[in-house]
Amino acid sequence: MDDGLLVPGCSDGMAAFAGIGGTIVLVCNHENWPGDASVGPWGPNLERLAIVPRHAIYDAGSGVTPGNGGTTTIVFDPRKRRVLRRHLSLAGTEWNCAGGPTPWGSWLSCEESFQDEGISFQSGVVLRRERRHGYVFEVPSGNPALVEPVPLKSMGRFEHEAAAVSSESGVVYMTEDRHESLFYRFLPRSPGRLADGGRLQALAINGSPGHDTRNWLTDGRVALRRAMPVSWVDLDNVDGDSNDLRLRGREKGAAIFARGEGLCSIGHDFAFSCTIGGPDRLGQVFLYSPSQFEGKPGETDRAGQLQLFAEATSDSLLRNADNMVAAPWGDLLVCEDTADHCGLVGVRPDGSQYVIADNAYSNSELAGVCFSPDGSVLFVNVQYPGLTLAISGPWPAN
Repeated sequence: MDDGLLVPGCSDGMAAFAGIGGTIVLVCNHENWPGDASVGPWGPNLERLAIVPRHAIYDAGSGVTPGNGGTTTIVFDPRKRRVLRRHLSLAGTEWNCAGGPTPWGSWLSCEESFQDEGISFQSGVVLRRERRHGYVFEVPSGNPALVEPVPLKSMGRFEHEAAAVSSESGVVYMTEDRHESLFYRFLPRSPGRLADGGRLQALAINGSPGHDTRNWLTDGRVALRRAMPVSWVDLDNVDGDSNDLRLRGREKGAAIFARGEGLCSIGHDFAFSCTIGGPDRLGQVFLYSPSQFEGKPGETDRAGQLQLFAEATSDSLLRNADNMVAAPWGDLLVCEDTADHCGLVGVRPDGSQYVIADNAYSNSELAGVCFSPDGSVLFVNVQYPGLTLAISGPWPAN
């Protein structure tokens, strides 16, 4: 890359921002663990680690197993269809899976990890960590170099997946990649300034505490397109030593989901995927409609609503939904993370589905789907070996 580091592997979540002079700025996650230097930015023998000052690396792994995840920032010229610049923008984190853009032009990069500092042994590798992991980090899209890696601890320590921010309320919604995950929201003390702290909560279905939305069992299944009023339970000790935040949330009545994955805003609502939900464990898509008094006292009387928007079966086009984005024409575009033949599937407001693209290159999942700010270019990652594709339109406007 232009900073002398290597392009990390395993490209995952991503968002596109307006750059200077008509350029497009992409901020891209890399879902790497610290035990494989071959996929990181430092070189196979860590020979490039010294290029970066230690204070700019969240976890240098005592110089032995530094974090190989983080983000890269790509400046792309859509007219010439070429990359103008690429650099590492967040360093020393691990398993940066998804995240989400903010209305103020930054990217929230989420660690799908829960690891303590110290020495551990994993997959035959001795790992040395200097810091705890399991956090969200903010990366301004316009930053031309590495950002200061600051964990947003008030947003919780757990196996984060994706995030989406309401442009109206400033509330941040988050998913969690666990078989019994929660759906979270973060109420910032100062909207737009997440480092100032705030409250973390988990969604509960009114009248059904601890409801299991996964539809794995016959009893209590969630029906398609049925609006369910919800409330939110407060979570404490959100930067805990034990990986039990979801369990403590369920004890308070929070609903559980089957591996929360992709998350995006669509109009005034928020769609999120659960990649192994449904009787066939082929995935679900939920839609959350916030209260007009979201996060305020009035929402008790005007509750937000949750509905099961789509549920994959052996007969559906969509399988194991993952990253997603709202298309300019109003549909959801969903990346698949299935056993083979991963593609990109469109889901219309009525639930009908259509194929946008198939991955004919490899068996890798697709990830990081997003549109340029003007809607003319669709970007998507082939996670392995780590390709970012730019697909020019014309795309329908509506």
